Amino acid sequence: MLQQEKKTDYNSVIGFALIGIILFWFLSNQAQIDETERLANTEVVAENTESNSISDPVITVSTIETDSVSSAQLIEAYGAFAKAASKEDISEKFYLENDLVKVELAAKGARVTSVFLKEYQTYDSLPVNLLREDSSLFNLTFWSQNRRLQTSDFVFETNQSRVGDKQVLSMRLKVEEGKYLEFAYSLEPNSYKVDYTLNLIGLDGLIQAQNPIELDWSVKIPRQEKNRDNEAMNTSAYYFTDGEVDYLSSTSDDSERVLNTDWIAFKSQYFSTALTASNLGKEIDLSSVAHPNSQNYLKTISASTQLKYQGGSTSYAMEWFFVPNHVKTLKSYDNGLEELVPLGWSIIGWINKYIVINIFNAFESWGLNYGIIILLMALLIKMALFPFTYKSYTSMAKMRVLKPQIDAINEKFEDQMKRQQETMSLYKQVGVSPLGGCIPMLFQMPILFALFRFFPASIELRQQGFLWANDLSTYDSIYDLGFSIPFYGDHISLFTLLMTVTTVLQMKFSNSMSSSTTQMPQMKYMMYMMPVIFLGVMNNYAAALSYYYFLANLITFAQQKVIAGMTDDSALLAKMEAKKEVTPKKGKSKFQARLENMMKEQQEAKKKK
Repeated sequence: MLQQEKKTDYNSVIGFALIGIILFWFLSNQAQIDETERLANTEVVAENTESNSISDPVITVSTIETDSVSSAQLIEAYGAFAKAASKEDISEKFYLENDLVKVELAAKGARVTSVFLKEYQTYDSLPVNLLREDSSLFNLTFWSQNRRLQTSDFVFETNQSRVGDKQVLSMRLKVEEGKYLEFAYSLEPNSYKVDYTLNLIGLDGLIQAQNPIELDWSVKIPRQEKNRDNEAMNTSAYYFTDGEVDYLSSTSDDSERVLNTDWIAFKSQYFSTALTASNLGKEIDLSSVAHPNSQNYLKTISASTQLKYQGGSTSYAMEWFFVPNHVKTLKSYDNGLEELVPLGWSIIGWINKYIVINIFNAFESWGLNYGIIILLMALLIKMALFPFTYKSYTSMAKMRVLKPQIDAINEKFEDQMKRQQETMSLYKQVGVSPLGGCIPMLFQMPILFALFRFFPASIELRQQGFLWANDLSTYDSIYDLGFSIPFYGDHISLFTLLMTVTTVLQMKFSNSMSSSTTQMPQMKYMMYMMPVIFLGVMNNYAAALSYYYFLANLITFAQQKVIAGMTDDSALLAKMEAKKEVTPKKGKSKFQARLENMMKEQQEAKKKK
C-alpha cells in the first residue's frame, strides 16, 4: 500500500511539471508576439510622424478593402484621370523670377497664385502683389468619358528647366506616357511677359470633342493705393478690339459679352494683368462686381470663354502680362496695351500722347525731382501759350477803354434792340470783337483737360515726394479732420487750397482788367463758383495736378502783370479812334441782321403777352 501511494505521488509530480513547462512555453511565446506587435506599431507611428503623411504599412483585410473602395471611387469620379486625382494634395510652389517680377505657381491646378512686382510697393510699404491664391481662380473644365472634370482638382507633375536665358516650367496632368494635358509657362529676363501654352497631347477620345473646353478666370483685385475710392474708380475689365480699347463701367457693377478681342485685362489704377485672347473663344463674358465695404479688396473681375477642341494633339498659345501701367513699358509690347493708361479721348488723348508725355520724358531723363519737372513743364507750356494770353488780355483792355462809350450808348437809347445795334456798330468801327477775350482762352482748354487726365494716370509720380507731399500721385493731406464733409472729404490738401486761392486772385485781377462783369454782374458770381467746385473735387485728386494748376495760376498772374505794364490805355484808345475815322461805314453784316431779327421777334412776343 505504501509503495502504491509513493508511485502515485511520483506520477503527480511528473504531471504537474509537464503542465508547468507547457504554461511557461505558452506564456513566453505570447510575450514575444506582444513585443513584436508593439515594435511594429512603434515603427508605424515613427514613419507617420517622420513623413507627416497618411501611411499604413500594416496591411490588413480592412485596409485592403478601404484602398479598393477609395480607388473605385476615384475611378468612378475621374475615369482615366484618376491617377492624377489620387496624388497627395501638397501645397508645393514653383517660381519664375527675373529682376522685375516674381511669379508663384501651385502644383495643384497648375495656376498662378501670386505675382510680385519687385520695383513697386503698396501705400503701406508691402510688396505689390497683383493677385492672391485664396482670392483668385484660373480653371479649365472639360468632359472626359461623360465626366465633367476641372483642372483645379488635380495635382500636376512639374518640371522646371532653362532654355538659354529663358526659365521654363512644364506642369502636366498625365493619363499615361504620351497622353497628358500640359500648362507650359516661360519667362525671359527683364520682362513682365509670361508665355503660356495649353497643350493637349494624345488625348483624342479621352477629351470629348463635342463639348467645348471652358476657361474661367477670376481675380479679387487687391487694394494697393492710399486713396481707396479713387483706386476703385479706376479699376475695371478692359478689352482691345479693332485697334480700340473699351471697358466695363468703373462706377457700378457691370457685365458684357465681347467678341473677337485681342486681349482682356483686369486693370487697377496703376497695375494690370492682361491675357492675349487670339487663341481663346470668339465670345468672352466679362463681369465686374464692386466691394465697397472692403478695405483690402476693390472689385471681383471675371472672364469666361470656351475653347474649341478639335481632337488629337492641340495647342493654345497665349501670353500673360503682369505689368505696371507705364506707357513706355506697355508700348514696348506692340499690341495696344498702352491704351490701358487713361490719357483721354480724341484731341485730349492726342495732346497727351504726342506732346505732354514727350515733354515729361525729356525732363525726366535729366534725373530731376518730379516736383521740379512739373515746375519746368508749367513754365514751358505757359510760355508756349503766351501769345493766346496776350491776345486775350489786349482784347479785354480794348473792351475796358471803350466802356465810357458803351455807357453813353446805354444812357442815350432806352430801346434794347437799338442799344445792341449801336454797340455792335461801335465794335465794328474800332475793330473789337466782344468774344476776343474768350476765343484765345478756348485754345488753352484742351491742354488743361489733357493735364487733368495725365497727372493722375502717371505711375511715374507714384510714391514720389515733393515738399510736404509724400506721394504726388495722391492727395497731400496736411490735416486729417477725423470726420467727412460731403463733397470735400475727411482731410485738407494744401496744394488744393493754394490752387483755389490763386485761382480766385487771378480771376479777380482779370475781372478788374475787363468790363464784362460790370455789364453782366451775374457772371462775377458764376466765375467765383468754379474755384469752390474745384476745391471739393480736387481735394481727393493727385497732388501733382493741384500743384501744376497752382503754378499755372502764378505764371498767368505774372504774365498778366507784365502785359498790363506794357499796355497804355490812352494810346490804345487813340489807336482805336483813329481806326474808327478811316473805317468806311458798311451795311449790316449777316450776323448783325440775324441778331436784329431775333431781338425784334422777342420784342413782338413780349408785346403780345
